[in-house]
Amino acid sequence: MFVTPTIREIPTDLPHLHAFRIVAEVTRDDMTAMSEHMLEVFDAAPTKVDMLLQFDTDATAEAGAGLSLDSLKARVASLAKVRNYVVSNAPGVAGGLVEAMGKVMPVEARAFETEDAALTWLKAQPAP
Repeated sequence: MFVTPTIREIPTDLPHLHAFRIVAEVTRDDMTAMSEHMLEVFDAAPTKVDMLLQFDTDATAEAGAGLSLDSLKARVASLAKVRNYVVSNAPGVAGGLVEAMGKVMPVEARAFETEDAALTWLKAQPAP
């Protein structure tokens, strides 16, 4: 299981779902580690994967956290490797931004109020 001080992988019963719990403000080191992890997942996955970020905090990421080379590589790779990108309990305007990005990117991006609602929606999607 993937774990950093602020990001913890959540076990699920969906084999194509990679779910993470955000418990504090994500640092650049945390974001880089998660990006490296997801790049490995993308390389190993035979099909597209789904991602879920569950926020258990009102914090998102520190300024510049996503600007490492691995973070940028993971974002580009996710365009081809992620099918559904879902957030739950996203703080502030983050959920709205995710939904807006989903309208212009080739990834289905959705925001839900609760983790249960997000998982219910993901379970209703056909297998990749």
